[in-house]
Amino acid sequence: MTALPRGESPGPPATDEDGAAAVPDEPATAPGAGEDAGAAKGAEANADADADADAESTAGDAPALSEAGTGETPALSEAGTGDTPALSEAEAELAAQRELRERIEQRKAGKEGPIDAGAKLSGTAADLLAAVRAVESGAKPATAFFDSPAPAPARRAAPAAPPVRDRAPEPAPAPRTGSPEAVTAAASVLSAGGAPAALAEPAAALLGDRAAEVLREDPWQLLALPGVGPEQADGFARKVLGAGCGPDDERRTAALTGWLLERAALQGHTALDADQVRTALAGRGVSDADAAVQHAIAEGVVLVFQDGPEGEEPAEEAGGAAGGAAGDEASGEPAEPVRVLLGLDRYALAEESLADGLARLVNACEKDADWSQAASSAPSPSAAELIRAAGAHGLVAHTGGEAARAEAAALIAAARGLGLRALGAAHSVDGRQRLAARTGAPDAAVTLSGLLSGAEGPGRDEEGALAVDLLVVLDAPQLDVETGAMLVESLADGARLVLSGDPGVLGSAGAGQVFADVLAARACPRIVSRTPDAGPIGELVSGIGIGELNQVEAPGKEVVIVPVRDAGEAVHRTVQLVADSVPRAIGVPSGDTQVITVGHGGSAGTRALNEALKQRLNPGPGRFGGFDPGDRVAHVPAPGRTVPGVVVSADADGLHLDCAGTPVVVPQERVAASVRHAWALSAHQAAGMRWPAVVVVLPGDAARGLSRAWVYTAFGRGERHLSVVHGVDQALPRAVAEAPAQERTTRLRTLLEGSPQER
Repeated sequence: MTALPRGESPGPPATDEDGAAAVPDEPATAPGAGEDAGAAKGAEANADADADADAESTAGDAPALSEAGTGETPALSEAGTGDTPALSEAEAELAAQRELRERIEQRKAGKEGPIDAGAKLSGTAADLLAAVRAVESGAKPATAFFDSPAPAPARRAAPAAPPVRDRAPEPAPAPRTGSPEAVTAAASVLSAGGAPAALAEPAAALLGDRAAEVLREDPWQLLALPGVGPEQADGFARKVLGAGCGPDDERRTAALTGWLLERAALQGHTALDADQVRTALAGRGVSDADAAVQHAIAEGVVLVFQDGPEGEEPAEEAGGAAGGAAGDEASGEPAEPVRVLLGLDRYALAEESLADGLARLVNACEKDADWSQAASSAPSPSAAELIRAAGAHGLVAHTGGEAARAEAAALIAAARGLGLRALGAAHSVDGRQRLAARTGAPDAAVTLSGLLSGAEGPGRDEEGALAVDLLVVLDAPQLDVETGAMLVESLADGARLVLSGDPGVLGSAGAGQVFADVLAARACPRIVSRTPDAGPIGELVSGIGIGELNQVEAPGKEVVIVPVRDAGEAVHRTVQLVADSVPRAIGVPSGDTQVITVGHGGSAGTRALNEALKQRLNPGPGRFGGFDPGDRVAHVPAPGRTVPGVVVSADADGLHLDCAGTPVVVPQERVAASVRHAWALSAHQAAGMRWPAVVVVLPGDAARGLSRAWVYTAFGRGERHLSVVHGVDQALPRAVAEAPAQERTTRLRTLLEGSPQER
């Protein structure tokens, strides 16, 4: 994992309360002159206008002193240096100190006379001057003035909204490619081994200019390419290496171990139990799985971790009975089991960086901040509780459904009212728009990807940190560990972070479960919203969240169940609902109705449904690589990110899309890989977004893909209407009652529990 570099992004200079550029701290004064300098500084700040002008002109000639012991040469004024011989550094330093002391004494002597109260100063200035004189004369000790509370620091003014200007079409990020020579050489090796030449470009991009040599020496490196399985890699290796290769070839076992962990990451795991890895290797024909795991560790393909009691040393032999059931010989009691995990370095580094960063935010926060007055104006008790928690803690977790987003919006508004730079980041463009509507401030809401890339938000300061004092991340369950680490590394010390979301929805598309691990580790205060989602859909979804599939009253046809017998009927009824029934009976046009189904394949998956819906809603020949103007599409600029859009046109530059008002151009070579029709989406793609009407399709062959989290996520995407095309009989209530989402194997919870944090 690579963090955003600090200091490379342009940003405005740090400003004080008046908007002036912040100046560096004053240099340290010479030893022994501290008291005089301090007194002179206090008097100078409260002198009359003539004395101020005098002091400023005098200070302009004063040399700048370097800090003691740095060895830097002070800058001498020009006056009196014309005939002065060159001085050594020590002599110059002493001369500068003497000159400064003399000027301090001169200023003090010129201000010994009393100043009549009210003559030229008044109010706070006069009071401060009187206090300085009292201390200088010995009439009162300095501590006599410490009883008064310090004035509250001025708050930063909320940044003004940036001017709205037309944005140029946003180009889709181009994939990394290898040189033409590397592609040609890789294609030659691949062809000789019977592998498709189409793999040459991704091989050159991944393995570099030496891709051909790498594949020739270690043909199982082919496993690192997307879409290549062990069977294809084994066949390629046999042709490249001949009879000299076998199932226990160390190159094969190392590549298989890495492939297993990469495959696990696609399912959300950042690590795997060593026993699981050994079992999987044995299933792939490896005769000595223990030795294979040890070799992969020694080669640095994977890292080994121990998930057990604190104070234990990591197991040296992941293949043996490390941390097993051996008892504690001293006490005679059985030792707690120690779990040995294997992980890839990218996710290990991300989790460790994220844990350290969260602990830093917890400990660097201003602990005595009082936001009680802001909380008293909150629109609900839950919002008030959230505001108070955010004022007192650097990290806060906030849980709740769709209605709870109003509490996050209230927190952002309250913080901005206090003069803080507060911002909310949502998972999707739709989420950003909904948050902006709730806060009433378009500049207070961004997408998380846009914030991190610099395309949205206030930018970064001179240190490379995001220019925010409070960041609320909505849809927090969608936060994967690498994005989470990048986000936390981008927050400055003293910034506050609030993770807000519904823990019942499906997890992130990337590896990790940041929100769930933060909640499980009790790493920060958790504020649970007491505001329920309204209406029949809210009531239905709330019941699903606790494992109950209830029948709800829907007088306005907010929830409709459409039973079907088979997948063909499911597709037919879905098209009928979107094109006719929902617009006529509910008043929601087809363009605002989203279809959600379990998977992409199958007779009623997204591919089949999109084909049928296109034929009915926007028929055409697909002259732009299978797309026509007006087609609803999903653009995937990066794995795990789905951006809905509409096809506008196409030309030599690529496919032109309108993604929620933002023009995007997808190059021709990227269209097939990153653009799909999107009248129908999977529940994972739809997470974090909502539509006025949703049609959830559950054909008979979808039963195995159902879980409580899946149903909860899919049913909760509709705002006004939910139709369920139901063909799974009792599998639906059974999934809601008995089938929680698969637990992910991660290390973040253990790292957070072991972090030194103030509770």
